Amino acid sequence: MDKNYNHFSEKEIYALWEKRCLFNPDSFPSKKKPFSIIMPPPNANDPLHVGHARFVTISDILIRYFRMKGYKTLWVPGADHAGIETQFVFEKKLREKGESRFDFTREELYQMIWNYVQENKALMIEQLKLLGSSCDWSRFKFTLDQDIINVVYSTFKKLYDAGLVYRGKKIINYCPRCGTSFSQLEVDYVEREDFLYYLDYETIHIATTRPETIFADVAVAVNPNDKRYKNLIGQYATIPIIKRKIPIIADRLVDPKFGTGALKITPAHDPVDFEIGLRHNLTPISVIDENGKIINSPEKYIGLNTTVAREEIVKDLDHFIVKTEKISHTVGTCYRDKGIIEPTLSDQWFIKVSPLVKLSLDAIKEKKVVFVHKRFERMAKHWYKNLKDWNISRQIVWGIRIPAFRCNSCTYWNITSGEIPDKCQYCGHTKLTQDPDTFDTWFSSGMWPFATLMTTRKDDFKTFYPTSVMVTAYDILPFWVIRMIMLGIFATGNIPFEKVLLYGLVRDKFGQKISKSKGNVINPIEMLEKYGADSVRNSLVWGTLIENDISLSEDNIRGQRNFANKIWNIARFIKISFSNYPGLVPKEPSKIRKRLNDEDRNILKKLQLTVKSVSNNIEKCKLSQAISCIYDFAWKDLADKYLEGNKSREDKDTFLCVLRFCFTNCIKILHPFMPFITESVWQQIKEISIDDSDTLAGSAWPTNRNL
Repeated sequence: MDKNYNHFSEKEIYALWEKRCLFNPDSFPSKKKPFSIIMPPPNANDPLHVGHARFVTISDILIRYFRMKGYKTLWVPGADHAGIETQFVFEKKLREKGESRFDFTREELYQMIWNYVQENKALMIEQLKLLGSSCDWSRFKFTLDQDIINVVYSTFKKLYDAGLVYRGKKIINYCPRCGTSFSQLEVDYVEREDFLYYLDYETIHIATTRPETIFADVAVAVNPNDKRYKNLIGQYATIPIIKRKIPIIADRLVDPKFGTGALKITPAHDPVDFEIGLRHNLTPISVIDENGKIINSPEKYIGLNTTVAREEIVKDLDHFIVKTEKISHTVGTCYRDKGIIEPTLSDQWFIKVSPLVKLSLDAIKEKKVVFVHKRFERMAKHWYKNLKDWNISRQIVWGIRIPAFRCNSCTYWNITSGEIPDKCQYCGHTKLTQDPDTFDTWFSSGMWPFATLMTTRKDDFKTFYPTSVMVTAYDILPFWVIRMIMLGIFATGNIPFEKVLLYGLVRDKFGQKISKSKGNVINPIEMLEKYGADSVRNSLVWGTLIENDISLSEDNIRGQRNFANKIWNIARFIKISFSNYPGLVPKEPSKIRKRLNDEDRNILKKLQLTVKSVSNNIEKCKLSQAISCIYDFAWKDLADKYLEGNKSREDKDTFLCVLRFCFTNCIKILHPFMPFITESVWQQIKEISIDDSDTLAGSAWPTNRNL
């Protein structure tokens, strides 16, 4: 053995695993219950970041453990087209070249993004392998594979036929820069300071933070219990500048304590106002278009963006402004470009979520879906109970186009399972136009667990669905996890996964969120090139509970490198020792029981307790506790105490047999955490092992029976 462990051999180790087909469950028949994980598909628009490295580590530990336990184990890898996120990244690259999405046809832009994604997808797969992901690559899926798209289409049609999909004009969250709508959950709400303008509407004073929308006012509302305005209900107010009269109405949604207690109602630009407008049969007026420009207003403001328009309108309202005051309030922002979201009245496709929510809550209540950490179960229930109908259409090119075809004659929508209809099913007309919108990426990826298994191997869905555990970050619980449960139960009649394991985010050593703007990004690929994949992996589960955020620094990774070297040094000592005694035959401690002394029996007992503790902790997803147990046994008990304390023993053969036995079992339980060095060690010492496994990855997990 070399004096030091060379982590640059990791690619060769991974190639060995692939050559032996160790990750394909079809290669190893098993009568045990299947264990399966579907990989949360990383976005195929950029290299992997340290957050990806954490989910890879956690998932791979579980997969390798259950594989060694003899389960029929499958980990399906994949990549996500990522809809608006990928198009947003690609458009930034276009802007750097002085180009924009408007310079290309739909087909040209789609093909350009497709080519870009294919390049990144290949890089992403290589990086996943560098991290040690023991996936079955023969089952790799992409969210834009045609067979995946077919599943999405058939599920959409099934939802439509069940009366759960509808086309409606409602207030949606719209980003005029990205040019698309977003769902309720995709809006980031931030605190910011603004002016509250008190305006004179002749018969009543109103207060608003959005004077640029006064031309869209269709009423002024007061609370029916507000005694100040009882005599004004049924009368009229007058919009400044344009002098249009609008009714004064009463509605319980008006907060009498905000501003003057009188609310201007603009149903086309505010969700609360929209609800009030529906209740009072008010006709909405839009004054901001899809580009964030003013329309349907006095000519001088038409074409201005909302920020400039506000400044101009405030100037012209000078004589109507009673007073202004600064307030701190919450505004919606685009989760991509961080700009202000514009609530907009728009025709979109929606899913009625209430029946799906009931199915999901029932599954959680009946423990069909179990959240490993109860606080996330409470969060999931909260999101479900506050979920509104889901806007699933996006005004972008990149994604799965909605299979809805509008008849040019009767204007009805024809919904299909993806095929292009030759005529309208309602009037028989032959001219139909497809909706240009694409599906919300969370809608299509919400089908990921069953869509993948329905399209990999013939019997995969029957064998591996529902999957065993979903491993993902807690921040996408409302975006993805609750949607997968909803759509999985609806489409298949069964839950998509039995357990939900949500892990915390990776932060820097000061606890700050890692971001490029802060300059504290830790590139996992650079770190594994410097210290090896095992050191990076261990640093991502060491010292903190899985469900909590973890602070990571290069010092953490370097510390795990030291542990790897310790393992290598123990292996090297054993190999050299056995080579110095060529006649020494490795024997199990049970075969030399009479020759064991108290120290031998003590270390064997500690090994037994360690294996039991590690097994229990892994099955409870307490990975930090599991690796701590292994660390303490390997470094303190086995190396520092037993090895160092017995080097000078006269009965070298007994000592070396016990040491070899303890160490080979130690690297077995360490393998899920540090697969590369343990496999490398196994290849060096397997000739002095009683176990006849060609690879450590393909060996059996230690049990009380064989300890």
